[in-house]
Amino acid sequence: MEDESRYRATEFSERYKLVEHPSMARAERHVIGAAYGATSYTTSAQADRLGGILNLGRGKRLLDVGAGAGWPGVYMAASTGCDVVLTDLPLEGLLVGMSRMGRDGVSGYAVGASGDALPFQDGVFDAVTSSDVLC
Repeated sequence: MEDESRYRATEFSERYKLVEHPSMARAERHVIGAAYGATSYTTSAQADRLGGILNLGRGKRLLDVGAGAGWPGVYMAASTGCDVVLTDLPLEGLLVGMSRMGRDGVSGYAVGASGDALPFQDGVFDAVTSSDVLC
């Protein structure tokens, strides 16, 4: 069982080496409407709608649990002006997300943490999102 878990963790981490490849970016633009190194199937239209439903904007703080490479949390932060905190366990994905935050001028940071043991106090965030984590 431990070998199986280690294999899956390695396999999951390896996929982040591909997310910024030009062919992946073309596929993402075609399928979800943006190129963010997505590991979620949320479209940009759905992310725009979610940002509105969550009432995101300047002065608001979004937590993206299981953020992977930051899609759609970084996108929503860039489009609404909110701050974002990315959380996930594959650090490779969070590094991609942090790079994207820098390119998009997004305010926030990333924390290596599991969704079942988040290191935050209650009431710190205005909204929480999670995309394709429990599937």
